Amino acid sequence: MRLSQLAVHYARVSALFPAVVLWISSTNSPVPLYSRRMRLLILGAGGVGSAAALIAARRSFLTGVVMADYDTARAERAATATGDPRFTAIGLDASDQPAVERAIVEHRVDAVLGATDPRFTMPIFRAALATGIHYVDMAMSLSRPHPDDPFRLTGVKLGDEQFALSDQWSASGRMALVGMGVEPGLADVFARYAADHLFSEIDEAGVRDGANLVVEGYEFAPSFSIWTTIEECLNPPVIYEKDRGWFTTEPFSEPEIFDFPEGIGPVECVNVEHEEVLLIPRWVDAKRVTFKYGLGQQFIDVLKTLHLLGLDSTTPVRVGGVDVSPRDVVAACLPDPATLGDRMTGKTCAGLWVRGTGVDGNPRSTYLYHVVDNEWSMREYGAQAVVWQTAVNPIVALELVASGRWQGAGVLGPEAFDPVPFLDLLSGAYDSPWGRQELPA
Repeated sequence: MRLSQLAVHYARVSALFPAVVLWISSTNSPVPLYSRRMRLLILGAGGVGSAAALIAARRSFLTGVVMADYDTARAERAATATGDPRFTAIGLDASDQPAVERAIVEHRVDAVLGATDPRFTMPIFRAALATGIHYVDMAMSLSRPHPDDPFRLTGVKLGDEQFALSDQWSASGRMALVGMGVEPGLADVFARYAADHLFSEIDEAGVRDGANLVVEGYEFAPSFSIWTTIEECLNPPVIYEKDRGWFTTEPFSEPEIFDFPEGIGPVECVNVEHEEVLLIPRWVDAKRVTFKYGLGQQFIDVLKTLHLLGLDSTTPVRVGGVDVSPRDVVAACLPDPATLGDRMTGKTCAGLWVRGTGVDGNPRSTYLYHVVDNEWSMREYGAQAVVWQTAVNPIVALELVASGRWQGAGVLGPEAFDPVPFLDLLSGAYDSPWGRQELPA
């Protein structure tokens, strides 16, 4: 049975508006957006952005897609790889908000998908607000640790800069859908689904991410952006508890073994800073929210060494008369994750472990998950599993926005919407099923 065939009542959050309009810059007149057609700007043509293009090329709701990147040639390669005349390419610096605004107006796009690393989230976010279009990202605005007590108290949290502008977004009638990758993103959709359909009370919603991916020929080759990985793994992890609010702990704390499904098996997971912990409690009633990542001891040791040497720093240092960021140097020395697919084997799993009281009143422990096999994603799309799994979710979400099945205004997380249409579309038209595993309660 399809999820949409279930008779359910879904109470929308009060922040949602009954309709959303798009501002057409050439006429300055509001017209309904929900025509099932959309022009999209994808800003960032790296691994995730390129995979998003390949996925979007198979969907008819897009009338045109502009691929944009600081490296124009990379944007052109991503557009050409789709083999679709709807895709064009431009050079664009995501850190230059006025330039992003000009590109939005010139190419008459209805929405922008930020596929850059999170350093550039805010210029893109502000440009979308200034030009009156919808916005989607997969990584929220950056955090800053508490200056005096970083491993106990939060400082500036992930997404704080974006939520500070929520009233302006609401007044504009446009939607800023934040954290809409896989984690954050699909895991947050799972949280909404668990609260609506599986649990009457949630004791803990814990994101658990693990994989058994192996990259042949490399001693150390991250399957995702090392810049972003350093940022989220070495910052103080955030935990949420209902009676305490948000607080922090030491990086890599509270290790546990989690047994991942579909042959991946047991992986040690540790606390890592991630957006789900900041998003889920805003819309889902849960006593505790956590995020734990299956990194492996070698990965943790490398990250600790980078930190010890100061190579995780983003502050430029002077080398031979040139200012360079140590973290950018590390990223440049490692292989591009987008190019590793043909050397990679195994599966990656993203999911949410929910514990509490089921709708039948009995204790319940359920893992909602999504697994992508690298062999499948390479065969079907030519994209490695981790970037494909991240990229598919914002395209699904944009299709729901274009069709009017997801409506809203303001800065909203995936939890603000009915999860059923999303999960149906993901497992149906996008041919990427999700799973559910009952665990001992």
